[in-house]
Amino acid sequence: MNELISCEFNIDTACVELRYASGGNINIYCPGVEDSFDTTLPMRTEMGWLIYNAPLEYASMVLDGTLEGYLREGSGMHDLED
Repeated sequence: MNELISCEFNIDTACVELRYASGGNINIYCPGVEDSFDTTLPMRTEMGWLIYNAPLEYASMVLDGTLEGYLREGSGMHDLED
């Protein structure tokens, strides 16, 4: 089993970085994800909220392909002040 030891957004690289106990890393380049499908302003706001406040959930949705559906259904759930 590959145990996740950290998941955080690195503002310098614009990546959500996942680090595993085995020494493996996954870096998700957030601007690339954002550019991969058409987004509205509320969707971008939600994506930004996820990246900063729930990077593990963001990474999980990117890796399993459910992020776009989540954003289309639930954009606008979080204000920037949340």
